[in-house]
Amino acid sequence: GIAKALVLFNEEFRSELREIGSLTRDPRVKERKKYGHKRARRGFQFSKR
Repeated sequence: GIAKALVLFNEEFRSELREIGSLTRDPRVKERKKYGHKRARRGFQFSKR
């Protein structure tokens, strides 16, 4: 995003941005929805009757 654009503009920003962690992309992604479930992990509401 913006941090990588700043590095392309001026290489001197690279060390400072790396220290605060702006150059690493967060690899977490949304877990897929499974069949038989309402969402990725939450199942449908269980009813005894």
